Amino acid sequence: MSTSKAAEPASGSAAPSILEEKNEAGVLKTPLADPTPSSTAPEKPTLSADHQSKYDWLLQRVKDWTEVQVHAAKEKSGPLTDSEKMWLTRECLLRFLRATKWHEKESEKRLLETLAWRREYGVEELTADHISPENATGKQIILGYDKQRRPCHYLNPGRQNTDVSPRQVQHLVFMLERVLEVMPARQETLSLLINFKTGKNRSNTAPGIGQGREVLHILQTHYPERLGRAMIINVPWVVWGFFKLITPFIDPLTREKLKFNEDMTQYVPKEQLWTEYTGGQLDFEYDHDVYWPALQKLCAQRRAEQLQRWEAGGKQIGEKEDYLKGHDPQGVALSPTSATEASTQDGAAA
Repeated sequence: MSTSKAAEPASGSAAPSILEEKNEAGVLKTPLADPTPSSTAPEKPTLSADHQSKYDWLLQRVKDWTEVQVHAAKEKSGPLTDSEKMWLTRECLLRFLRATKWHEKESEKRLLETLAWRREYGVEELTADHISPENATGKQIILGYDKQRRPCHYLNPGRQNTDVSPRQVQHLVFMLERVLEVMPARQETLSLLINFKTGKNRSNTAPGIGQGREVLHILQTHYPERLGRAMIINVPWVVWGFFKLITPFIDPLTREKLKFNEDMTQYVPKEQLWTEYTGGQLDFEYDHDVYWPALQKLCAQRRAEQLQRWEAGGKQIGEKEDYLKGHDPQGVALSPTSATEASTQDGAAA
């Protein structure tokens, strides 16, 4: 995301007292609401006539859907819900088109498969209370933004506090959903920062190959075009071995986004880079009792703001994310109120 307007703090952000709570030593203990004013996102390319035609085809197909089939849990099959219609933004459809190299039918198939997976997996039913034990030590943290306004999602395997279980993967999915909620306008991707520094209780910080493949499958299949950059430090030999094992399963374009042991201040402003990374000046301390409720409050506010805009815009499938996030003043269609006003004005003019 990249204009001066986009660089301004989002309206309705959580109160500074909640989002910038520090201890007596001045150490931050909560998420940051906005990128630095100097951070800018690349301009989005204009669609070619061919790509616009393929998008128009896919949009019409999605609007014509009458049911989402969940074969593994047939009781969850049914018409699109409002939350799913809101999820099916213009940019969402374009991400799936790009991920399938603009094959319209394949992108439609993958969209339906992802909607079915979201229902079967229970993405919208994952709660903060259920996930809370997994994050008690701060093994995943959403904190700050990079120089292109991407939210920074820190993974700290050395802080692992639970044994392998389905909830560990649910934890990642839950946090990815929160990252997307705090993502600013004009940006669609996130920055992943992984620190394999060993912790007090874990010397082997590499996940198992089975869990690693499951996570990769979820990311590449159901969150396409969402990874902007992955910055990885303190990689021990056992983790290098893990990366070699999973490399065949990583999309070539994704592999190009991986940065190992580089100067991360090239990519993240020093003032928003955690001091755990060389050159970082953001003094942050994870306190679960402070951070966790603050993150949930921020995300709840962003969800409420976007839902309000989506409803005001007429509950459109294919709505613009920049409108939902408050950057664009108008959505893809006139809001019901605006349409009524326009009709009244046209009648008066006649």
